Amino acid sequence: MSKSNAMRRLGIVAGLGLLGLVSCTGTEAATPVAVESATAAPVAAEPVAAAAPESETGSQGSADEPAYQNTRFSYSGELTQGGFIRGFVPDGAVSASLGDQAIEIGEDGSFFAAFDRDAESTVTLSARLESGQIHGETLSVSSRDWQIERVNVPKRELRDPEAYWKQREPEYNAIVAARARKTDAQGWKQDFIWPVTGRISGRFGRQRIYQGEPGSYHSGIDIAKPNGTPFVAPADGVVVLARTGFSLEGGLLMIDHGNGLNSAFLHCSRLVVKEGDRVRQGQHIGDVGSTGRSSGPHLHWGLKWHDARFDPILLAGPMN
Repeated sequence: MSKSNAMRRLGIVAGLGLLGLVSCTGTEAATPVAVESATAAPVAAEPVAAAAPESETGSQGSADEPAYQNTRFSYSGELTQGGFIRGFVPDGAVSASLGDQAIEIGEDGSFFAAFDRDAESTVTLSARLESGQIHGETLSVSSRDWQIERVNVPKRELRDPEAYWKQREPEYNAIVAARARKTDAQGWKQDFIWPVTGRISGRFGRQRIYQGEPGSYHSGIDIAKPNGTPFVAPADGVVVLARTGFSLEGGLLMIDHGNGLNSAFLHCSRLVVKEGDRVRQGQHIGDVGSTGRSSGPHLHWGLKWHDARFDPILLAGPMN
């Protein structure tokens, strides 16, 4: 591979956030601050078709259509950058989406969706009903003040990108393949717990700007704990990747929670589960370490819903 091609492919990787994802060399002894959900009520978007009139018991359908009780989305969560929502779609919904991203609907009508760290200020939550009618609501997504550090030094370049990519390419492909796996896991419906509790040494969303050129933002939360400290599954799921020796992540464990939601745990000193294992919330799955690119023992926990990386603090809540 030529150096120009190697640089181009590395640029693709960086654009996908996989290089910035794994670098946990900074420290930040800060207490996590809870972000309140947006208080403004969602504004209903103009429907494609006029809604049927409602009776006291719900939407009044025709003789051939059922009468629905729940005619709007119902949800709760954190309507902010790096946040999430979960709830129920309108009755009779056959598909749903958040912006351009399709949402999987549970058998009971439940759904989960998340907002990327750099999400726009508004996004449409929509559902297509059995009748063909489209119901849409415009959500207001509040912005967050990310920890941005501006440094007057140039961004460091790789000395030998071709040699680096030769080592990194199979690791990158394994991560992409793991994220593409779909399982029937139902952990996405659960209230997530912390895999381990301790001092927060790295916050989601922090970023350095090198002489005006932005570096990759920190895509997870770092929890400082001694080497060998056990950590547990934050929710039910299926292990889709369990490898050691990765150049950046070190020991890497990834769990699919279903519905496009997965967890990644980096720098592990030991993995006690293997690919294909089903795990339960609270089950011991690995030990904290300092493998790969790491300045000290800690657990990096990252969350991703489809292409959106979001803040574990908002999903797991305050540490007990």
